[in-house]
Amino acid sequence: MRKSLLVLLLWAMAAEAHVPALSNDTYPQPPQALDSQTRKAIQRFLLHNRILDTPHILDTAPYIIAAEAGRVLGANGERVHARGALDPAQLTYGIFRRGKVYIDPDSQELLGINADDIGTARFVMAGDVTTLAMERVTQEVRPGDRLLAAQPAAPLSNLLAQVPAQRITGRIIDVPRGVTQIGVLDAVTLNKGRRDGLMEGHLLSVKKTGETVRDRITDAVVKIPDERAGTLLVFRTYEKLSYGLVLGASRSLAVMDRFESPEQTQ
Repeated sequence: MRKSLLVLLLWAMAAEAHVPALSNDTYPQPPQALDSQTRKAIQRFLLHNRILDTPHILDTAPYIIAAEAGRVLGANGERVHARGALDPAQLTYGIFRRGKVYIDPDSQELLGINADDIGTARFVMAGDVTTLAMERVTQEVRPGDRLLAAQPAAPLSNLLAQVPAQRITGRIIDVPRGVTQIGVLDAVTLNKGRRDGLMEGHLLSVKKTGETVRDRITDAVVKIPDERAGTLLVFRTYEKLSYGLVLGASRSLAVMDRFESPEQTQ
């Protein structure tokens, strides 16, 4: 593993192993940041993944009505046409489609939605019907796909690892790239966000959810204890959700595994 990631992981594992919380005097000086390759990987992930706090944001955004020559493929360089309040000063727009709706597994509260990345297009000509030129496509562009202003690059150079000051617990609720088993350097979606006290740079301990089994002797239903299984670094927070990067894992992680502040592990 790259050196800076290894430093972060070893420090987080020490916190998980009941080493007393590090004070300002013992915190690594200077604080350890992610190396450039890892920052670039996170930037690429953020380019293709976006969470919206409410469906209304996407449902009221400008939308594609047609592509060049009546086709809707939206190949690179092809012109597409859109309607809605598009700003000519905004040179690049992302094209998105409504994706997963995130519901809290415990409270059943709506936490947000995933805006599926379709591609990007640059502004060409304004009007009641605005013309844009495709710059990047991930899949077929369809009428009804929505346009959102491109997100600015995340300032990851100042991303520093730290243990949350308060108790925070939650669950991994999604893996944006669609795998079922989660490993090192995979990005995951967490069911906690800024309102819960999560911040970019927070280190979290992951516990593998124990199975519920039936005791064949007593016929009782018994839950196998959760086990410490990995470390997450939070790298983007939203109001009710966050993205985390798996820094280390002693076994495959999965959706619904639990995370918590390292100082809260038992």
